[in-house]
Amino acid sequence: MIILLVIGLAVVVFIASKFWTVFIGAGWSPTPLPTVRRMLSLAEVKPEDIVYDLGCGDGRIIIMATREYGARSIGIEADPFRCLYTWVRIMISGLSKKTGLIWGNFFRRDLSEATIITLFLSQAANNNLKKKLIQELKPGSRIVSYYWTFKGWRPKKVDRKFGVYLYKIGSETDT
Repeated sequence: MIILLVIGLAVVVFIASKFWTVFIGAGWSPTPLPTVRRMLSLAEVKPEDIVYDLGCGDGRIIIMATREYGARSIGIEADPFRCLYTWVRIMISGLSKKTGLIWGNFFRRDLSEATIITLFLSQAANNNLKKKLIQELKPGSRIVSYYWTFKGWRPKKVDRKFGVYLYKIGSETDT
């Protein structure tokens, strides 16, 4: 009986940790590494860039942005378990001087420092972010979305094979 209770509790905790973030942005589904690499190359990440990953999950985008492109990167994650896991990955990777992590809701964080925003959220979350991105990001800042688009915005570049969309603040975002 106790074993069934423990197994049941473990299942509930797993499901809750995987899906509770749906209510603020999107449930966790890691972006495949080849897609991460394509997102960063499509955005033309340079060492002088500051990459913000909204809903950074396990930190794969921010770690790759720093390790392979030399950019400073910051992940924002609402899930405390994934945040802790990502923090450990950053410490182990030795990238903590150029890779940061913020535990919290990205809708309530200042994004103005970013030159590149990466995200894999939901259609609703992307659409809810539009006004915030226009208000906070400087003209020319790039936004790279995996799978979901921004309704009413025309992407600057599209990679249909990977399902990646690149937007620039100050061009198609004015519509």
